[in-house]
Amino acid sequence: MAETAIDTVTSVPVAVVGAGPAGLMLAHLLGRAGVETVVVDTRTRREIETTQRAGILEADVARDLVDTGVSDRILRDGHEHEGVELRFGGRAHRIDFKALVGASVWLYPQTDVFIDLADARDRDGGTVHFGVTGTEVLDVTTEAPRVRYTAADGTRHEIRARYVVGADGSRSMCRDLVPEDRRVRYGKEYPFAWFGILTEAPMSAPELIYAHSGHGFALISQRSEAVQRMYFQCSPDESVDAWPDDRVWDTLQARVAGEDGFRLKEGRIFEKTVLRFRSFVQEPMRWGSLALAGDAAHTVPPTGARGLNLALHDVKVLAEVLLRALGEGGDTALDDYQPRALQRVWRAQNFSFWMTQLLHTAPGGTPYDLRRQLGELDNVVGTRAGRTYLAEQYTGWPARAQH
Repeated sequence: MAETAIDTVTSVPVAVVGAGPAGLMLAHLLGRAGVETVVVDTRTRREIETTQRAGILEADVARDLVDTGVSDRILRDGHEHEGVELRFGGRAHRIDFKALVGASVWLYPQTDVFIDLADARDRDGGTVHFGVTGTEVLDVTTEAPRVRYTAADGTRHEIRARYVVGADGSRSMCRDLVPEDRRVRYGKEYPFAWFGILTEAPMSAPELIYAHSGHGFALISQRSEAVQRMYFQCSPDESVDAWPDDRVWDTLQARVAGEDGFRLKEGRIFEKTVLRFRSFVQEPMRWGSLALAGDAAHTVPPTGARGLNLALHDVKVLAEVLLRALGEGGDTALDDYQPRALQRVWRAQNFSFWMTQLLHTAPGGTPYDLRRQLGELDNVVGTRAGRTYLAEQYTGWPARAQH
């Protein structure tokens, strides 16, 4: 079959596949240094804006959004949280991040991070093509990789670059460009999922609540003064159709109930989803002229609130090494990327797994398993070392604490 004719050819130092927060933040950081990029994504901007995702940012990530000129909207619309609450045995236990490690996190939805970055790219004249089809990445083992795609109007385009970055999410096609015999994929499937809701209701608490009970896990989060996000543990095969609003609220209330009489503030539920999750890492994160970033290279269960933060850390490191590679460093500068990124990735994998097993009720769990979990939770909240460990991990090992 004859190859489709190419209508335009564009040459840039870096082509980025994937216009989520990772891809756009990389383009933003490179653009600030005078390096031109072209970013493409199969999704429309509207699709990305309306996909509800995680909402906790490390203080360093929040600071980077402001200090690099993306936007200061997080300071106006976000909520700084100086701790979280672990709720178990019918009692509340607050982990004070500020007192323990001098750090905090920010409640700020990923959709808003994306909107800020997309607006910044528009403002700065960056080139981003949403809603493309037929994306191909070619010649990644050479010094002249190419990205081909079809625009919404049916025209076919080619980007010629020195480096290509695959930031195309958890269903990445870029990760498959690493030959099967040269890659290793690590993964773990979890035997439960989260049933998530968005509800029109006032905040039930000023900070996140992670609740462990004999009925199962629940997470009480916030989105704004009037809209809240809540989750409870369910089967991966659960159907939202089997959960009328009354059943949802009864389940959530049972999982946070305690001797203090705490109850959630209820409201109209306007979204219900079942969120399956797993742990995944692919190595290597770089192959020839291709580098992988964010969910294209690794995913974590949402319990530890690490996914978006990891992706933005990846591209912060990647922008630095790409600038060196495009300067006098050459390809050897890229050798720094994987070890620096993977150190944080595997730390986050461990923390996310730890939080998940700490708080969830495994199918077939015995009374012993439940009591053992309560003992571990008591160790966490009842010792300064335990509280400090959780605080350090959750706030993301702030840069000032790094060696």
